[in-house]
Amino acid sequence: MSVFVYNRFVALLALFALAAGVVVVVPPVRRRLAAAGFGDLAPWLALIVAATATAGSLTYSEVYGFEPCRLCWYQRIAMYPLVFVLAVGAARRDPALRSYVLPLSITGGAISVYHYFIQTFPSADTGACTAGVPCTAKYVNEFGFVSIPFMAFAGFLFISAVLIAFRTSPSPRGSS
Repeated sequence: MSVFVYNRFVALLALFALAAGVVVVVPPVRRRLAAAGFGDLAPWLALIVAATATAGSLTYSEVYGFEPCRLCWYQRIAMYPLVFVLAVGAARRDPALRSYVLPLSITGGAISVYHYFIQTFPSADTGACTAGVPCTAKYVNEFGFVSIPFMAFAGFLFISAVLIAFRTSPSPRGSS
């Protein structure tokens, strides 16, 4: 697959995740989804998004040769462990899942917002990324605004939103 087709595909996935993350916290929508049993799926959907984001970033660096900048590495540090943490927490139906996923997803989201901001306004860069690949460089610019930090933010937002909107049910009694 060419990098141009891949960019379009992952940009569309990011826009879908962003829209779903926003919609899921709207009270009437959240109530309907909760009534339909969506809450039990929320950790699994967050896991799918984390795994997709992880695979996407690895594809960019290992297949297409995009070298990550310092802020990209920080976002990876926040996203990659979420795959394993969400997998274990979802499988165990851990009711405390939010307490250890949200610090990573919110921090990663904040880094993504800052990264997107300095990509959009390079003069605002504080010089934190002067060595190696500049954080203001845009490898991807789909639809005129979707860059890699934007995609990361969409993933972090979705993960945070579904875990905030829906509590994980505890494991059935007697199982571990």
